[in-house]
Amino acid sequence: MNDALTFLVATLIDLYLIVILLRVWMQLVKADYYNPVSQFVVKATQPVVGILRKAIPSAGRLDTASLVFAIIIGVLKAAALFSLNGYGVPLLPVIIQGILFTVSSLLSMLFWILIIRAILSWFSQGYNPMEAMLHQLTEPLLAPVRRIIPPLGGLDLSVLVVIIVLQFLRILIGV
Repeated sequence: MNDALTFLVATLIDLYLIVILLRVWMQLVKADYYNPVSQFVVKATQPVVGILRKAIPSAGRLDTASLVFAIIIGVLKAAALFSLNGYGVPLLPVIIQGILFTVSSLLSMLFWILIIRAILSWFSQGYNPMEAMLHQLTEPLLAPVRRIIPPLGGLDLSVLVVIIVLQFLRILIGV
């Protein structure tokens, strides 16, 4: 029963954390605000981010209010998991684990966005708002790699290189 509850809590928090991190990433890469995906993300996060923005201004393109909200959600996840597993809620370990959860979720989100973009590219049949959004979200990661490793015979290896780097980083932080 405890494993099932831990799974449910972790999954629900992770899903919302990814939506918050998607908002941070969309603003960083200047994704189309009027895309339906963007509109969903903004509407799902605006109640809290709107309040936080009154106290935490953006730093250039970095949406610091959303980033702080994501870290808070990561810390809440750590506190919930510590508590569910009977460890109490030690402050410093919970904060560190919460930040690691947030970074891991960001890396995981980017990994899945790249995978989905790669798969959709095989079946692309013209303009699609979802595909356009995926392109906007991944191109800042892929373009620098393409400058170093150009497409070989029509095969773009940049996606593979970025996926390997993201997975390496996830393993490195150990979450």
